[in-house]
Amino acid sequence: MTIWILAGCRALDAAGIKQIKVEDFCDPESSAEGSVLGTWKFQEYKSKKEPFPEVQLYQGDETSWQKGAAKAEAQNLARRLADTPSNLLTPTIFADEAHKILTPLGITVIVQVYDKKWAEDQKMYSFLSVAKGSAHGEPPKFLEITYNKSGSVSPFVLVGKGVTFDTGGISIKPSASMDEMRADMGGAATVLSTVFGLAKLNLNANVKVLIPLTENMPSGTATKPGDVVTARNGKSICVDNTDAEGRLILADALCYSADLKPKWVIDVATLTGAMRIALGNACTGVFSNSDYLYDTLQSAGSKTGDRVWRMPLWKHYSKQICEHPSCDMNNISKKGGGGSCTAAAFLREFVPEKTDWMHLDIAGVMGPADPAPYLSGMTGRPTRTLIEFIERQLN
Repeated sequence: MTIWILAGCRALDAAGIKQIKVEDFCDPESSAEGSVLGTWKFQEYKSKKEPFPEVQLYQGDETSWQKGAAKAEAQNLARRLADTPSNLLTPTIFADEAHKILTPLGITVIVQVYDKKWAEDQKMYSFLSVAKGSAHGEPPKFLEITYNKSGSVSPFVLVGKGVTFDTGGISIKPSASMDEMRADMGGAATVLSTVFGLAKLNLNANVKVLIPLTENMPSGTATKPGDVVTARNGKSICVDNTDAEGRLILADALCYSADLKPKWVIDVATLTGAMRIALGNACTGVFSNSDYLYDTLQSAGSKTGDRVWRMPLWKHYSKQICEHPSCDMNNISKKGGGGSCTAAAFLREFVPEKTDWMHLDIAGVMGPADPAPYLSGMTGRPTRTLIEFIERQLN
């Protein structure tokens, strides 16, 4: 159905028709999502932009249509942020954009921006170790976004990886396709856009979003392979590979989440190339200590069209990370293979005790190639699924 709607809207758009009314096909929410996602494309820096068509419901359930349109608008926001060139979306600019996007949505949304000094006071030296390579003056930022319309004590906590460009640091990446690393903040874009969608839908949720923002650059001040850093929870980490930086910044954010007394914690990250190898661009790899959280996410993804696949969290992988002769842990396994699994095992060491948790590795689905014809460029996945996932827990 979505493909038919997409083909029709694009054909009319190509013919110069900018006012399009769409039949609901007995599912106005999905019709709106397909229309709004499929007629959007990233063209922020073209001197001559093509106006997007205005797509409206022809007849039917307007409330459901608007719900789908709001979810699609949220995902398009994530697509825009992820596709923005890194020189135009530094940590500072990202923080400014978060203010600009979210604060007009009402008093239920609060955006707090913390600086390097705050992170030092918090002893987030794992996070700060990644930022050391930005010698040209791009300081790290840490965002704490609050959306609270329910007043409940325990918030849902979303953590997004915010590496605004990833060269790999001293462990530098190959040059081919390195430009795609502008989207290494795809997790941050997704969780920010999830809050945008929740506010647009006016849902009675209590959500905290934590986003550590930094570049990962090679320079004379950058962290070197073999350096040892200490995370907020006091664990020492041998940084054997500076290109395994996402887990270093997420570690301190996960530690900080304990202060919020969360109902659950979910981190979203373009974390490992190994996930692309394991699952391609077919689905998001998910690691979780909670059957309930995973089952709810899988059900939400079945509705939104975002496939997920559960991956193992065995002690086998934890041993590969934590058995180090002189430190508490390595940031990579020395034994090779299972890179996504050992990365998840690393993160698990920083999850608040007795807390339900999921880790979403979205490296395979971030884009720009995507099997869905209604998504071009960076995909913004799985924004709509996270909104649906949260909405299902608001009974």
